[in-house]
Amino acid sequence: MSAQLSIDTALDVPQFVVPAQHRVPVHGYPGAMMTIPPSRMFLIRDSLKKYKEKAGADAPTYDASQGDGGASLPGVPRALLERALELQLEHGTAYDQPWGTMQFRKAAAGPYWHLDAASGWGPDNIVFVQGGRDGLQKAYAAMVALNGQIGDAFVVSRVPWISYNWGPYAVGLNVLLAPGDPDQGWRYTPEGIKACVDFAAREGRKVAGLLITSPDNPTGRTMPLDEQIMLARVALENGYPFVLFDWMYHWVTDGGPSDINVVLQAFSPAERERLIFLDGLTKSLGASNIRSAHLLAGKQVVAYITSQASHGVIPSYYAQAVAIAAYEMGYGQAAASIIEPTRQSRQVLRRELEAAGLKFIMGDGYYAFVDCTPYIEAGGLKDSEDLLTYLGEQYGVAIVAGVYFSSAGANWIRFSYALPPETTEKAVRRFVEGLRSLQKT
Repeated sequence: MSAQLSIDTALDVPQFVVPAQHRVPVHGYPGAMMTIPPSRMFLIRDSLKKYKEKAGADAPTYDASQGDGGASLPGVPRALLERALELQLEHGTAYDQPWGTMQFRKAAAGPYWHLDAASGWGPDNIVFVQGGRDGLQKAYAAMVALNGQIGDAFVVSRVPWISYNWGPYAVGLNVLLAPGDPDQGWRYTPEGIKACVDFAAREGRKVAGLLITSPDNPTGRTMPLDEQIMLARVALENGYPFVLFDWMYHWVTDGGPSDINVVLQAFSPAERERLIFLDGLTKSLGASNIRSAHLLAGKQVVAYITSQASHGVIPSYYAQAVAIAAYEMGYGQAAASIIEPTRQSRQVLRRELEAAGLKFIMGDGYYAFVDCTPYIEAGGLKDSEDLLTYLGEQYGVAIVAGVYFSSAGANWIRFSYALPPETTEKAVRRFVEGLRSLQKT
């Protein structure tokens, strides 16, 4: 071997791919992590199965548990699927870019979002992802990499969607539940956002980001844009590197979709680089199994996600084609078969819950969050998981236990009204009947 040949280039010894200063440090934290729990939705299915065994195979049941408009409502119109197939045939089946296709980027930036050139954002700020969870995981990973620290705190509301608990954790972030008052729908406050920074610092950690979701899952709470902007500003001013807006439900509202230009124009160009937005077809078009979503973000975030996706998930073209077809049609028209019955069901559910005298949180989206404390206590139940089992087995009504989201929701349930209004009416009346039966036992 030549004396000039360094050990890094010698072919007869092992060699790391990256230089020493860029190597992953030795750490055993993955082996010490808590096992991420699987979905407990099987409990819901089991309870309805037991009800049918008792009441008969033809006994009506009401599934107010799931948020899949493709299952409980018509889903993606056939014409859009057929148009997407035409686009797929024209496009072919070769690999696309890790961020999707320019065809999708332009359709999203123009006909869908109408991005204002004054914001400095355009097609290059858009990256297609294979569904909402894929988008969230890529956003979390970008936060870790660009902020440079495993183990930091990712801040969510006091009662978050269960995947907000475990998605960030899977990539090395510790999820921190913000302070919240149930009488205010557990909404964020400026004081709470600042308190999370201070709490993390006492633990020797930084904050990695704040999640803002509206309409919210599981509570259905809706925040106006000015409130979202105010909270994001507070977060950035208090050292949060990123603010992630999950807007997957924003088309399924009484007030119409959120205007991203209003948010972008409220921040300076430098601040915009720290904003990330998630949207897609899952909820508003009932396209859960299409796996069609996208992120809008600053150039650094997009570059990171693109580089990672080039070695991981390259998004499918057909999922993009369904979105393009919907944008071509005009998204409000394309999604009307989901938006309209959900809006009608929202009115029915609010009327029935108020008439029953129940305490609940309900803005827009798909869900109401109902306080069942008096009934759980009257029936001697432990929490809302026991209530889930009782209502399913005895009354054929499926709901989601609030305790699945966090301990703060232990006596609450999530009631989905992504159903035809006549079904919602029957479901909620059966639900109330089941609750009241507990006060007679």
